Amino acid sequence: MRFLHLADLHLGKMMNDWSLLEDQEAVLLQILEMTEREKTDAVLIAGDVYQRSSPQAEAMALFDSFISGLAERGQKVFIISGNHDSAQRISYFSHLIRNAGIHVTEAFRGELQHVAVKDADGEIVIWMMPFLRPSQVRRWMPEEKITTYQEAVEAILRRNPVDPSRRNILICHQYIAGCEISDSEELSVGGLDQIEAGIFGDFDYVALGHIHKPQKVGRDTMRYAGSPLKYSFSEAGYPKSVPLVDMGEKGDVRVRLLPLYPRREVRQVEGLMEELTAMPYTEDYVWVTVHDELPPPDARITLSVNFPNMMKYSIVNSRTKEDIDVLATEAMENKSITELFSDFYRLQNRDQLPGEEHMRTLEKALKEMEEK
Repeated sequence: MRFLHLADLHLGKMMNDWSLLEDQEAVLLQILEMTEREKTDAVLIAGDVYQRSSPQAEAMALFDSFISGLAERGQKVFIISGNHDSAQRISYFSHLIRNAGIHVTEAFRGELQHVAVKDADGEIVIWMMPFLRPSQVRRWMPEEKITTYQEAVEAILRRNPVDPSRRNILICHQYIAGCEISDSEELSVGGLDQIEAGIFGDFDYVALGHIHKPQKVGRDTMRYAGSPLKYSFSEAGYPKSVPLVDMGEKGDVRVRLLPLYPRREVRQVEGLMEELTAMPYTEDYVWVTVHDELPPPDARITLSVNFPNMMKYSIVNSRTKEDIDVLATEAMENKSITELFSDFYRLQNRDQLPGEEHMRTLEKALKEMEEK
């Protein structure tokens, strides 16, 4: 069997208040083309289909179009819910669409859902473990001592034993210890949700979701697909891909990474105003950092000519002890005049806040303006 492993679509996600729906639609079209070009049999989606548990209509319509496109191309599809999803909403109409080869996890009730499929080498069992918290598992297994995510998953695997002599695939949405994370995941403080990779030893391939950086965990056949797009500037330095997995007879699993090409890249640029304005025009999503000691007041507007999709604009120089983000107009409108003055004063005075005398002078000036 040949299949694609996807995860963390996060349809409907906003990045720095910018909608990524058009970019998500473009990358899903690439994946549809992959299934035709690579002649795949199935697509595995390891959770976080949507950005939030109550997705907007546009995000749901996009996912519907994507899944319909997979079904039209004869793909079997296996979907689990992630921590951003509602298990009930994801599984809506699950019994009906099962006849079309679309398998979706339902709300957890103690049993691990699994589907057996056949290929030229016999039967493959696909196990589907949605994102689960210890409290959810404890409800259905009161006899078990479950306080951690590790104990919860171990209890599930004991309740649902795997036959290691057969070919087994697990789709799972959890945080595996030792993986490399970025700024766009939502993880428990202190790593309390970490799970040891060794407990999944009976599975021939483990299709993971939850971590947005594509990577293997310990072995080549246990990996995070990563998100199809970059969802934070911390991800700017590494490319996105989709694992293409060929599963032959027992013990024969080969993985190849297929690159994804986003409609717009996410990257950081920095330098003096003279250098930045000389850079070529780009519609990439950029974070621009200016190093001039005295950047012009309209620097952001000037730079938007070269970078129309500037998501973030910062100033770093000897006056600022650290990176100070200069807010966009929309965010500025939510601040009072005194807050805006304080931000401006910090930029000009090595990140020092204005004193009481400064603020009294400002308040006096504002009062005089109001009276006039």
